[in-house]
Amino acid sequence: MARETTQEAFTTASADGGFVIDAWEPDEYASGHVPGARLMPLHSVSARCGELPTDRPVFVICASGNRSRTAAGRMNSRGIDAYSVSGGTGAWARAGDPIEAGHHEHAA
Repeated sequence: MARETTQEAFTTASADGGFVIDAWEPDEYASGHVPGARLMPLHSVSARCGELPTDRPVFVICASGNRSRTAAGRMNSRGIDAYSVSGGTGAWARAGDPIEAGHHEHAA
């Protein structure tokens, strides 16, 4: 089972340069995501865990937290210190935190 983190803890980790993965599909990601989040669609997580750091936490986000819980669970089973962000990007945006649209250098 995946571990979860609160929006408050995620906001702090994100501000401190935390490693953030977005489990959305590319078109969803392009429509608006947490700045600095790296795109890793849920279906690709198992094959791409080798791209993730093992020396620090990984925060996984999606729209509401469903896909991120699944993705974080897959990461945890492969030795990654991953946490699903409770409430997802929706809660992030409702709190007034910034959203970035379009693809950028972190997108896959």
